[in-house]
Amino acid sequence: MICVYGAGSIGCYVGGRLAAAGAEVAFVGRRRLADEIAAHGLTLTDLRGAERRVDAPRYETGPDAAAAAAEADLVLVTVKSAATADAADQLAAHLRPGAVVVSLQNGLRNAAVLREKLPEAAVLAGMVAFNVVRTGPGRFHRGTDGGLEVQDDPALDAAAERFDRAGLPLARHADLTGVQAAKLLLNLNNPLNALSGQPLRTQLSQRVFRRCLALAQREALAAYKAAGIAPAKTAGVDSRLLPLLLGLPDAVFTRAAAKMLAIDPLARSSTWDDLEAGRPTEVDYLNGEIAALAAEHGLAAPVNERLTALVHAAEQGGRRDWTGPELLAELRRA
Repeated sequence: MICVYGAGSIGCYVGGRLAAAGAEVAFVGRRRLADEIAAHGLTLTDLRGAERRVDAPRYETGPDAAAAAAEADLVLVTVKSAATADAADQLAAHLRPGAVVVSLQNGLRNAAVLREKLPEAAVLAGMVAFNVVRTGPGRFHRGTDGGLEVQDDPALDAAAERFDRAGLPLARHADLTGVQAAKLLLNLNNPLNALSGQPLRTQLSQRVFRRCLALAQREALAAYKAAGIAPAKTAGVDSRLLPLLLGLPDAVFTRAAAKMLAIDPLARSSTWDDLEAGRPTEVDYLNGEIAALAAEHGLAAPVNERLTALVHAAEQGGRRDWTGPELLAELRRA
């Protein structure tokens, strides 16, 4: 059995695809979603027009919900990064020895947190390289291409077939750090998207917003170099060249970065989604992660620090309608 622990948009989509393909899945998450899915089931769509449905799957909530993990041979952790330590504490009381735990979360350090607190489990780093947005009650839409990237381990062999059947094959890597670092470079756009109030494709199609992202990425690349992290390719491009690519004129960028703009018109960032729902965002584990990594190596990352602060202000009701020129000027002042 598979337990999806922290089943929000990503967890419902990935777990729902597994369940639709015949896997036994238990979801653990918030009461609001549990009630919604009990009433509407899960409907899973994607940018290619596919649609799958799961009627009223098992969805546990409340203080004893983690007990569902006791039945699982595989646990997918999809909580927000700030909740990782608490999730590990709750799982520790129930996991069977040798259970496989995969962190499908943003950021660079969640697997290490889980590994420290779950010493008897096989804890593996992972990431979801696509965007999921909630489009209605029980409806979750995959708005970009990409797959599931995981740290390779023989413990995954038994589970791999279930992901293949679900159309979500596991891309396995001996070292996932470079892949995670590359995704984080793209996720530095999450606050820019949320602060713009625009869909992702619309926002990224504007050079002025891309120049904002390039500023944040340059700081990240400097921090990676100092930390000895080599980011993998992104959309077929050497990640070190991304800031240059982003600065190209719109007409040239549209042709040169077609893969990057292969985004459903519905897609928005998870930061936008969190702000829209009144939830705390993960900005401390995205742009804040770069600021922290830079500081660890004696560098400054004022652009990422400022974006982190602007998102925290938005969490408290601050602006979410920045124009590209306004935001670029703000970040240059930083």
